[in-house]
Amino acid sequence: MHQFTILLSATRRGARLARLLTGEQLRAQGLPFEAAEQIVAELASNAALHGHVPGRSFRLTLKLNEAAATLRIEVTDARADRSPPADVQLPPACAESGRGLFLVAALADRWGTERSSPLCKTVWAEIDVSAPI
Repeated sequence: MHQFTILLSATRRGARLARLLTGEQLRAQGLPFEAAEQIVAELASNAALHGHVPGRSFRLTLKLNEAAATLRIEVTDARADRSPPADVQLPPACAESGRGLFLVAALADRWGTERSSPLCKTVWAEIDVSAPI
């Protein structure tokens, strides 16, 4: 099991850095990274936009489980009171936002939300490594 964890500012800059660091970590492991980068971009952006609490960061964790051939992406933010919908729908074509979790659901093999503590929630996504990441 390989694991990478980092705290990042709950800002657009922190979300961008999360995506870039994901690409670097997966390239270093010799793994394809495009889908994982996109998933992290969406989850980190949601953490910065919807999970932001002044003075609090969000946490990015990447867990590569070689035995299970799975990459688990976790983004933990400080808003346990705001959980994403379990059933995501594609928004109308005229909508200017709302496609992020639809993309996560399309790119990940599995995804969901867990309450990490009374103050935090974790949105996670898993990608089977045998499939293109």
